[in-house]
Amino acid sequence: MKLFDLKGKTAIVTGGNGGIGLGIARGLSEAGANLVIVGRNVQKNQKAVASLRAENRSCLGLTCDVSRKEDIDRCIEETLTEFGRIDILVNNAGVSGGGAPEKLQDQVWDEVLDINLKSVLKFSQAVYPHLKSAGGGKIINIGSMYSIFGSPTVSPYAASKGGVIQLTKSLAVAWARQNIQVNALLPGWISTEMTAPAMDNKAFYELIIARTPVARFGKPEELAGAAVFLASAASDFVTGISLPVDGGYSVT
Repeated sequence: MKLFDLKGKTAIVTGGNGGIGLGIARGLSEAGANLVIVGRNVQKNQKAVASLRAENRSCLGLTCDVSRKEDIDRCIEETLTEFGRIDILVNNAGVSGGGAPEKLQDQVWDEVLDINLKSVLKFSQAVYPHLKSAGGGKIINIGSMYSIFGSPTVSPYAASKGGVIQLTKSLAVAWARQNIQVNALLPGWISTEMTAPAMDNKAFYELIIARTPVARFGKPEELAGAAVFLASAASDFVTGISLPVDGGYSVT
């Protein structure tokens, strides 16, 4: 369907070299978009780009620390040099961190908030003039179930992902007149490197499965459909929403 066609569009996916980011990147690519994979790990970047190019995807890999403005600016410049335009930004890069709140170290808090929340603003600010000059564009921010639920063990992560929802709403309102739609996806329990410890903890894993109506963890590629919708003309009248992709976890 033409509504979901991304041919000729260019999408930047931060943290796109693995897990949810790569699943979303592959979906955008299958819909026709040129891809820019952004990540800190050079080897993971190379592996992801090689796998996408083997599928005849148009793809560029860029090493970037999303907490550094100079890295973000360089990514924007290299993207424009390679593809000449930016249409879609997926703010997916994230880290976990925590411990008991009463013992939480400033260094942990600052790192998690810088990467998970501050970078969303900084990368969005960096693409804004290019989306505006192009007549519009799409920003997709990646939240979490911890955007809406509290956590006794990863409070910095939960705080950062809760902030992603409010930042998404604020950018959506601020930039609506520029035809820039800003939305968020809230993944449920998805099988990735980050959730591997939860899957390895039998008691905790069984609690998650018991609460999830579909009774399983999701796969990274199961975020692709929702991402393509939010990246395409099909969602031109949708902005400021936070869409759970969680197998029903958040409604039980």
